[in-house]
Amino acid sequence: MPREFLKGSSLDVPGQEKGLMKKTQLLDRGQWASKLEFLLAVAGTLVGLGNLWRFPYLCYKNGGGAFLIPYVLFLLACGIPMFLLETAMGQFTSQGCITCWRHFCPLFEGIGYATQVVIAYAAVSYIVIQAWAFFYLFSSFSAEIPWASCRNSWNTGTNASSNWTAAANATTPAAEFWERRVLGISQGIEEIGSLRWDLALCLLLAWIICYFCVWKGVKSTGKVVYFTATFPYVMLVVLLARGLTLPGAINGLAFYLYPDPTRLVDPQVWMDAGAQVLFSFGICQGSLTALGSYNKYNNDCYKDTFVLCLVNGGSSFVAGFAIFSVLGFMSYEQGLPISEVAASGPGLAFIAYPRAVAMMPLPQLWAICFFIMVILLGADTQFVSLECLMTSVTDMFPNAKLNLYACICSIGWIYGADRLYDNIEDMIGYRPWPLMKHCWLYVTPAVCLGTFVFSIVKYKPLKFNKTYVYPTWAYALGWFLGLFCVLLVPLWIIFKVTTMKGTIWQVCTQ
Repeated sequence: MPREFLKGSSLDVPGQEKGLMKKTQLLDRGQWASKLEFLLAVAGTLVGLGNLWRFPYLCYKNGGGAFLIPYVLFLLACGIPMFLLETAMGQFTSQGCITCWRHFCPLFEGIGYATQVVIAYAAVSYIVIQAWAFFYLFSSFSAEIPWASCRNSWNTGTNASSNWTAAANATTPAAEFWERRVLGISQGIEEIGSLRWDLALCLLLAWIICYFCVWKGVKSTGKVVYFTATFPYVMLVVLLARGLTLPGAINGLAFYLYPDPTRLVDPQVWMDAGAQVLFSFGICQGSLTALGSYNKYNNDCYKDTFVLCLVNGGSSFVAGFAIFSVLGFMSYEQGLPISEVAASGPGLAFIAYPRAVAMMPLPQLWAICFFIMVILLGADTQFVSLECLMTSVTDMFPNAKLNLYACICSIGWIYGADRLYDNIEDMIGYRPWPLMKHCWLYVTPAVCLGTFVFSIVKYKPLKFNKTYVYPTWAYALGWFLGLFCVLLVPLWIIFKVTTMKGTIWQVCTQ
């Protein structure tokens, strides 16, 4: 970027004066009261429900311990470099994930708008999971947890309360409570069903709690994370300790960690590893930039990157021990292979563990502990997403996977990796490891592009429960929602080019 295009902006100010400017900006818009608040807030939003059920499931599905090889490689090639890049962008500019692009590359400001759409999608889905968890939590206070037996109005005649092999089409009380009582699954997506007041009230409660977590911006968020980011770890340790004492737990751990190197030749394994890294690290969702924007200018975001990435990856790995120790117990109790006991997605949290809880001593206590952990894991991600949305709106109006590829290319090649290195050195006092720059320029763009192309080539229509096929209009709606955020990037470029004066190069850099 030519120096003349930087004049008059915050990027054209010497380091010492720039630090004073950033300090003033942070005081005006708020900042973290301490370094610990930032670390807890980021750890809270990174370590969520995906770590609890998605990572353990992907690990056992894709070769057990062998899955850690592609996971670590994607972590080094994409996760850590992108984590540093997005955090540094927010810290250097003291702006949210939209307005920070006006400092680096205004032509790609559409990436910021796209991330807000992604966050909005995630916020709507996560809050529903919160409502489910509240429903389970309140149900746990009954004299007998309702998913422990088949003596309920929603149970069917093919229910097997203690032995899944009682009938060819038998199900469990936990599965029926989830599918028939909580979800109330209809015959198809076109059948909306009636309003469920109990779930609606749980959803309202989840929104109210999120509101009071963020109603004073970073000042309230910074205090809330002391509890919401630490208590789930206490619960995880308690549940892990309990799970390891159950009969059959060792078999579950062996199934979780047993390496199957032959799975590494399957490209889908590498796709799952890359998707998990990008998903769990919140890459290109704007939250890292927004949270980093409340840091002090001289905060060492480089060291923070390695600490937080280690916390995220380690939390996923430890959660696998807690989950699969329980699945090993379920396999022991039911006489079934673990591969038939384990479930993917929400089933791990809302079917498998509740089923195991029902067979433990003091089932109400363990159910309450587990669902409090689920609520807090989801709450961190939820209210940080809302904080990110509010930050972007406030910075824009002071008075009132393709995205990832565009992001890394625009910073690495248009703004310049060397220039960003200079910015980071100005903040922390030293230059990061040169490998980071090479990842921004070559490795991460190549991996992201390859992942995107492979996902298109291997695309398979989504099915519910592996059986229900959605109608054509549902797929069309899904593709529209998915492409809408991606199209914001080229649409914004077209808008900037057609409305601003000067040459293309001047438009790209002013």
